[in-house]
Amino acid sequence: MSTERKVAVLVGSLRKGSFSRKLAHALTELAPKNLHFSFVEIGDLPLYNEDLEADVPAAWARLRREIKGAEAVMFVTPEYNRSVPASIKNALDVGSRPYGQSVWDGKPALVVSGSGGGIGGFGANHHLRQSLVFLNMPVLQQPEAYIGGFNDLFDDQGKVKNEGTQGFLSKIMQAYGDWVAKILG
Repeated sequence: MSTERKVAVLVGSLRKGSFSRKLAHALTELAPKNLHFSFVEIGDLPLYNEDLEADVPAAWARLRREIKGAEAVMFVTPEYNRSVPASIKNALDVGSRPYGQSVWDGKPALVVSGSGGGIGGFGANHHLRQSLVFLNMPVLQQPEAYIGGFNDLFDDQGKVKNEGTQGFLSKIMQAYGDWVAKILG
């Protein structure tokens, strides 16, 4: 019997009707049963400023607690200007401080990026991976998860319309479940 693993989900887009959030929900629905997902809010985090460590903002403390309680992390992000949204970078900064107390350390990660265009957020995906290497988060390498054509991906209920895309997303999540089990034992 497999062990259930707690996975924190961070969504880079803060927009109410976000395609990234729809994609994140679709991914969790297609995941193996050994993964249990919790969405972590990042839109309320004050920008990282070391001066605030003297009286840590409640949102920072909550993020650090929630990530510390997770065993793995899934990032679902759009691409903004060939990079990640500021919300994702800020969450990484808040969780990696104070120095030597990073809540990210050693947690197996999945990066899924998407865009309305054909390259599916390739720039954001790889830019995020750079930061995760520094944070000592082993990232699933294959299959690569760049999802293009966001604007045509979902039906009116937020479900993935195309069976081929659903199959690909299932493949990604199965590989991630296997990756988490391999890293965490």
